Amino acid sequence: MNCKIRTASMYVILTILWSLGACTNQGTESLKTTDTNEEKFIENLLSKMSLEEKLGQLNQRGTSSREKGKLSEELKQAVRNGNIGSMLNVMNHNNLKELQKIAVEESPNGIPLLFARDVIHGFRTIFPIPLGQAASWDANGVKKAAEVAAKEASSQGIRWTFAPMIDISRDPRWGRIAESFGEDPYLTSVLGNASIDGFQGDLTKEYNIAACAKHFAGYGAAEGGRDYNATYIPEPTLRQVYLAPFKSAVNAGALTFMAGFNALNGIPVSGNKWLLNNVLREEWNFDGTVVSDWNSVTEMIPHGYAPDKKQAAVRAIEAGVDMEMTSDAYAENLENLLEEKVITIDKIDEAVRRILRVKYRLGLFDTPFADLKEINSLPQEYLAIAKEVATKSIVLLKNENNVLPILNNQKVALIGPLADAPLDQLGTWIFDGKKEESITLLTAATTSKSNTIYFEKALNYSRDKIKSNFKQAIKKAKKADIIVLAVGEEAILSGEAHSRSNLKLPGVQEELLQELSKLNKPIVLVLMAGRPLIVNHLLEKVDAVVMGWHAGTMAGPAIWDVLTGVSNPSGRLPITWPKATGQVPMYYNHTNTGRPATDESVVLIDEIPVEAWQSSLGNTSHYLEIGRLPQWPFGFGLSYSNVSYSALTVSKKIQWNGTVKASVKVKNLGKYSTTETVQLYIQDEVAELVQPVKVLKGFQQVQLGIDEEKTIHFELPMLDLAYIGPDMKPRVDAGKFKLWLAPNSGENNPYQHFELIEK
Repeated sequence: MNCKIRTASMYVILTILWSLGACTNQGTESLKTTDTNEEKFIENLLSKMSLEEKLGQLNQRGTSSREKGKLSEELKQAVRNGNIGSMLNVMNHNNLKELQKIAVEESPNGIPLLFARDVIHGFRTIFPIPLGQAASWDANGVKKAAEVAAKEASSQGIRWTFAPMIDISRDPRWGRIAESFGEDPYLTSVLGNASIDGFQGDLTKEYNIAACAKHFAGYGAAEGGRDYNATYIPEPTLRQVYLAPFKSAVNAGALTFMAGFNALNGIPVSGNKWLLNNVLREEWNFDGTVVSDWNSVTEMIPHGYAPDKKQAAVRAIEAGVDMEMTSDAYAENLENLLEEKVITIDKIDEAVRRILRVKYRLGLFDTPFADLKEINSLPQEYLAIAKEVATKSIVLLKNENNVLPILNNQKVALIGPLADAPLDQLGTWIFDGKKEESITLLTAATTSKSNTIYFEKALNYSRDKIKSNFKQAIKKAKKADIIVLAVGEEAILSGEAHSRSNLKLPGVQEELLQELSKLNKPIVLVLMAGRPLIVNHLLEKVDAVVMGWHAGTMAGPAIWDVLTGVSNPSGRLPITWPKATGQVPMYYNHTNTGRPATDESVVLIDEIPVEAWQSSLGNTSHYLEIGRLPQWPFGFGLSYSNVSYSALTVSKKIQWNGTVKASVKVKNLGKYSTTETVQLYIQDEVAELVQPVKVLKGFQQVQLGIDEEKTIHFELPMLDLAYIGPDMKPRVDAGKFKLWLAPNSGENNPYQHFELIEK
């Protein structure tokens, strides 16, 4: 029988350490102490501000992202009056300078504007979509990508971005999964913190910009994968899975949070006082700004949570939304609500303090004017980083008979709509990247001159259903030794509001593959998309599968280097890859059932005898058509080398407050140097609330030369064994655990037990 923590003192210790991020083993910093000078400055400024100015700080207004003409007198006067605190999408340099000059020199207290823009995975130099970056499992690369984006954005006067998106995403039907770091709280926390660090740094550099942890919270669990839909998440799961990356972001120093579009457990987040106030502010001590999502305050009206803008304003300000993005419920109603004593000035003052605090920490009061520069070309330094990050994001999923890498002098038929799609390879949420600067797979292949290339797009875009160019593609493929088929999704098919009910290749891309497969030549399937796609029924027709994501400006050179062996693929899936759309949501860290399926218990539909007895199929948890397993598990990825794991050792008994020590030997058995991502998983076998069959608790990336062997060591503090108990507090159970050090989350990896001994 497992013993449980019973003492109140241990609950207190766990609660404090959990709030500091200690229980997630993410290396987060402790919460910052109050800056006395900062608070004095803010209080002094606040005492001078009129009510009109205070309410103005709560308003974020937008202009056209491609605005070329003069600013309206109405907008300039609003800034002059102090009616606006932040501006969106002001990209014209003259307009930005003029607005800031008016704010600093003509408004009553000279409070600078905070200029914001969506800088999601690059500004002008575009990096892989965040889901692709997550496939690198490389926090340093994610940090460097954010830092480059911050330098480029700040050179255009942008000091606030709405990234990183750290929603846990378990459903690839959801278009915004492309913006996420995947399905795992630990990996998302590590990479989210790296992104925050890249954007913000220590806030002393002129190029640092404010990060925004979004969407708080639960947005990634939208019903049916349909964007903006309701989310229903039990509180233990909410805290343990969906809130964990946000708690980590607070400890990493994220200056701002964004409230999600979704209604969480029946309450729209923009009006969710429990989430924004009780959890974020009181439990986690977050003292930065909370901004609504675009129009999400007034969207509480169609949600059915507020009858009109006036009540929406009450709901939002009481819940803790400091700044309203684009909609005008605050501007139209807060002054009247104060006069009617529905809300208090203290509530307004606190929101203003939090906004001024972010501006102070960004140094806007000292240096409000940006040193604006035209971006005429992309620096080679940035392109090199973009290529490095893109290369590390690529995941090799199949390589039958070592068809890859492509050999020098092999004749290559490069076919497909994504082979030369400079805009689409940039991915979703790209406002400032230019397709003219995007280097495609075709350009990279022909530039390298290592192979003869026969190119045929065959389809003009991924959804194209016109087959007239198939014959030309077949003709060129007949000349080649190997076929590289680049297919997937256009950028417009993923991202916000771009959910899909069917995850198969759109258009007639599958039919193109079918025709090419009749040639009996090796086929390499290169997928370029914002999500996993269903390829189970296509695998027998191809020899290799490479997931290239939408990898940004340098996607082409990165993919070509992997295909030709210049780079050994090292990417690992940050999400479980399903066999069929009907399996989703599917994720590795699920809980067990009372009747878990095994290989022996699975009965597939074509194996069922006619008129079989109802109970003759084993009655375990699986699908009759495709069984119980995904196509590829979370953490999976191949390389051109084979790495063996051996000599797994784990501390057998751990004393209370002790540390689990584990090690494993990894050896490169292949002919290429390689990067191996060693992943640590645990399972708490018996708990007060059932725990997942496996949970990621750490990983290390190790470089292995040919024939090289290394021993990899991990240490796991006892507090990393904690979970959220029935009372919604973190707890640790004494008792038995399983531990894996493995290349992925697949269930056939060996494990060892250890036992935590209660003192």
